[in-house]
Amino acid sequence: MRVTVHRKAHFNAAHRLYRKEWSFEKNDAVFGLCNNPNFHGHNYELIASVTGEIDPETGYVIDIKILKDIIKSEVEDAFDHKNLNVEVPEFKDLNPTAENIAVVIYNKIKPKLNSNFHLEITLYETPRNFVTYSGN
Repeated sequence: MRVTVHRKAHFNAAHRLYRKEWSFEKNDAVFGLCNNPNFHGHNYELIASVTGEIDPETGYVIDIKILKDIIKSEVEDAFDHKNLNVEVPEFKDLNPTAENIAVVIYNKIKPKLNSNFHLEITLYETPRNFVTYSGN
């Protein structure tokens, strides 16, 4: 029997959406207000969803504390109150869009989990704008 367990977390971070090789005008046309050279911030909400078989001994798919600790070390400690463009190595040459942030989070969490687990990341940039990624 496969069941999905969800863990919510959040982090606050600043970013700027732009491409270094483009002119300011082109960046402004594509990214608008998100191209602010002084950056802007979001209160990101994260849902990490782990699907797997229920362990007959514990009754867990995954001990939620293990998932909580992985999220804390791999995401919250790495991203919270940071400027993603400047302080997070994964975004040195990668535009920190919600889509790219979700993929980076997936790639940080997935190796820490049992390979039998299916992982899906849902990342809310705003209450109305969110993305999901599950490794496909």
